[in-house]
Amino acid sequence: MPMDLCKIDDHYVLTADLPGVDPGSVDISVDNGTLTISAHRTARSEESVQWLANERFFGRYRRQMTLGDGIDTSAISATYENGVLTVTIPVAERARPRKIEVAHGGGQKSIETTTVDSD
Repeated sequence: MPMDLCKIDDHYVLTADLPGVDPGSVDISVDNGTLTISAHRTARSEESVQWLANERFFGRYRRQMTLGDGIDTSAISATYENGVLTVTIPVAERARPRKIEVAHGGGQKSIETTTVDSD
């Protein structure tokens, strides 16, 4: 199954082409840091068909990828539309880049100067 993977802001987007796959056969699971996508496309079973070319894959598709630390696996979501599976994989809050404020101790001190006139 051909796929693309990109990062947009605070989540990853996996897009996979699964044309002709029954949406009910698409299964996505996460187990021990591994994302598994599987699907099934059935072959035409007409007995009177005389094949002249038969190049399209039929059968079970399966793709696995290891997710790194810092993924919010409980918030992974997926849609299947027009033969394209889109899986959104959010980065966990704890793994997102953040700006750390630097606290300054005490108040800001100023130095006053006085000018002395010398005659």
